Amino acid sequence: MLRSVVRQRAGAVSLAVLAAVALLAVLGPALAPLDPLAQDARAVLQGPSPAHWLGTDNLGRDVASRLLAGSTLSLVAALEAVAAGLVLGVVPGLLSVLLGRTFEWVTLRVVDALVTLPFLVFAVAMTALLGNGLHQAMLAVGILIAPAFYRVTRAAAFPLVGAPFVEAAQLAGATPWFVLRRHVWPTVLPAVAVSTAGLLGSSLVIVSSLTFLGIGVQPPAPTWGGMLATDLLFLFQRPWGPLAPALLIVLAVGACHGLADALRDATAPREAVRA
Repeated sequence: MLRSVVRQRAGAVSLAVLAAVALLAVLGPALAPLDPLAQDARAVLQGPSPAHWLGTDNLGRDVASRLLAGSTLSLVAALEAVAAGLVLGVVPGLLSVLLGRTFEWVTLRVVDALVTLPFLVFAVAMTALLGNGLHQAMLAVGILIAPAFYRVTRAAAFPLVGAPFVEAAQLAGATPWFVLRRHVWPTVLPAVAVSTAGLLGSSLVIVSSLTFLGIGVQPPAPTWGGMLATDLLFLFQRPWGPLAPALLIVLAVGACHGLADALRDATAPREAVRA
């Protein structure tokens, strides 16, 4: 699958961009030329210079350093949300086709209820209930994206329930865990991989939106969304301010969706790809 993705131009470019973003997330704080939290009242709202590559913000903090340091929180938050959605969506989706109609009916009703929840109101309610922290906000995001994982997983696993090879394995005495691991999961995995790549991009947008509103990460901790919120307040003094964080968000989200398309083409039948 990986070789098929790399052979596609869009897949190779998307992987390269995501690798660069991941490198920023891992090494960003170490690569920051200055302390991202250090304030300098003599260098407020300055333009790009050798001392400050991307200028300074309204408190005299180095924008390049804050951008590099904020990459870690932004990407880790999106990964945490996707991991929560993956567990809360994929596991019930697989079990719904193996444990009978009662469990299936209950999970379907729960998923239908989650789909109707207004996103922003639910995120605010969760942070108000559990505290305004990163983990609480990402748990709320994970709960809200779990129905997408559930539906994709169930749709991919449902045709296998009555498949002859699955029935033969059950008649031979195979346990449900063996059937799930040996026959169901390898078939479901490609669809889950495509959904994971696409929802990672969506989670990055959601995380940026929440941090833009001050939910999840409190100032002065740097995040891409938080930097956008600050720059928009001083757009007249620094009209170029929002460009760097917005460009990073656009590149990361576009690479995630490009990778999802490449994974879909790599796992689809050849006739469908030609069409």
